[in-house]
Amino acid sequence: MAIEHPYLLFLGDAPDQLAAKTAQGVLQWRPDWCLGQLRLPGCQADLGLPDLSLEDAAAQGAKTVVVGVANRGGVISEGWTDVLEKAIETGFDLAAGLHSRLGDVPRLRGAAEAHSRSLYDVRHPSRGFDVGDGKRRSGKRLLTVGTDCSVGKMYTSLALEREMQKRGMKADFRATGQTGILIAGEGVSVDAVVADFISGAVEWLSPANDEDHWDLIEGQGSLFHASFAGVSLGLLHGAQADALVLCHEPTRPHMRGLPEYSLPPLEDCIRLNEEAARLTNPAATCIGVAVNTSALDPGAARRLLDETEQALGLPAVDPVRDGVGPIVDRIQSGAAGRLAG
Repeated sequence: MAIEHPYLLFLGDAPDQLAAKTAQGVLQWRPDWCLGQLRLPGCQADLGLPDLSLEDAAAQGAKTVVVGVANRGGVISEGWTDVLEKAIETGFDLAAGLHSRLGDVPRLRGAAEAHSRSLYDVRHPSRGFDVGDGKRRSGKRLLTVGTDCSVGKMYTSLALEREMQKRGMKADFRATGQTGILIAGEGVSVDAVVADFISGAVEWLSPANDEDHWDLIEGQGSLFHASFAGVSLGLLHGAQADALVLCHEPTRPHMRGLPEYSLPPLEDCIRLNEEAARLTNPAATCIGVAVNTSALDPGAARRLLDETEQALGLPAVDPVRDGVGPIVDRIQSGAAGRLAG
């Protein structure tokens, strides 16, 4: 799916700022795509964007209303439906990453058909995929992998894209989750792809390219997470990655949602991800570690990163506090030449 921008970010009746985290992520990474916000009475979230009516947003050139808020259960409420139907009638496409599909709401589906507008349910792939074939393809690829779920794989991938493009490198973020798709404007939510076709979907998402072009593929889950390792493995095989960046949150007492499973040692996580990735790219190598140190004070964070670098012999950074420059330095150094081979 390819979603037209600029966006009008719909915050609905969000009860707090956290409920609008999808919209916040889109604004953070694609501020030039976001013209304004649309809030209903009682909304407690505020992105700091202009509050625009549908008519004003249309007049300013907005193309898509993005549902950037999640409510309990990820459903489209009746109050939302009234506004979203009017948005379609005003000339907007709609995009959302909720569990409920826009296309399953009769009023929205009918309005979209009547006005020839598109509904983008980014959590649900809109096309089929072939099974993966593992054939070598041109271009270079980096995949973010994790010790656990929700450790910063999307953020790290986007930070790498920003830093590499700033240096004049050919690099593009490839989204594999619903928020990432809204940020990129296109992608595949791989956790909704039938298991046999995950690697093929990733091959489709990251096709052959120029030899000096990097696709930065957003990782999902963890090989060590009993619930989601299958998606992680499919990504590793389909990405055919030249480089891996390990993402980690060091203060968690256990795997997310699995109290009986502890987080793996970083060395074990790197080893297993490299072994799995080498099925389709024998040269796959971990080139850095991205650590979410937000729960640590600056001194403790710095000590942890230094200790991690010394233990692994790899650059260790917090993408928020430090940026990802040292990892990009490694890509551009002699190591990048070996990766390209």
